Amino acid sequence: MRIIDLSSPVDSGSFEPDPVVHEVMSPREGALHMRDEMRRHFDIDFDPDDLPDGEFLSLDRLSLTTHTGTHVDAPSHYGSRASYGTGVPRHIDAVPLEWFLAPGVVLDVRGREAGVVDAADLRKELDRIGYTLAPSDIVLLHTGAAEWSGTPRYFTDFVGLDASAVAFLLDAGVRVIGTDAFSLDAPFGTIIAEYQRTGDRSVLWPAHVAGRDREYCQIERLSALETLPGPHGFQVACFPVKVAGAGAGWARAVALVDA
Repeated sequence: MRIIDLSSPVDSGSFEPDPVVHEVMSPREGALHMRDEMRRHFDIDFDPDDLPDGEFLSLDRLSLTTHTGTHVDAPSHYGSRASYGTGVPRHIDAVPLEWFLAPGVVLDVRGREAGVVDAADLRKELDRIGYTLAPSDIVLLHTGAAEWSGTPRYFTDFVGLDASAVAFLLDAGVRVIGTDAFSLDAPFGTIIAEYQRTGDRSVLWPAHVAGRDREYCQIERLSALETLPGPHGFQVACFPVKVAGAGAGWARAVALVDA
């Protein structure tokens, strides 16, 4: 089996609207930290110079949102109430793990201006690749936006899904929809401009708002979709980190391809 990494990194050196703060504690600093913590919490005295080379373990501290890097959005991200089930959308730690290991299919929507594609566009692409969606498939939208990852353009120049496209995929039994873009919706500026032009509230983040009526998850900020051997015939694994009560969790998304 070949494993293809489909994840984008959490990188404090890249441009982010919500900047990542990454502080690294060296092994020596880790030894001093351990001495102080053992004394504070357990009333134990320990000389860090007794350690080999006077070092213990490095430690990383990060400040970031759960929507940094490749991540999975939970149903609770879309709103505080749902029209299905109990009416309370699930957080990321409560979504079934079975959702995140399934056959994958890539739908290529590259070469378009910033905006949205609709259900007809997705049907056309499925016809082109000769594929029929099956329940539990993980659909990955290849917009080409990953090329701009780490730059301001990544957040302003990509293609998302409209309400009809999301409904089409969910009607087929899909529970996880992914994209290599910043969002499964159109860019913020594009959405606001369209709303101001039309006054139509249905253009306001329809892919996310759809999650208030239909339970599903999104994988955002994927990468390297162009390295897959084909549009289907592989498995996707994208288990989210179990962050209690969170609306999203980081994921190391990969494709599993039979050798």
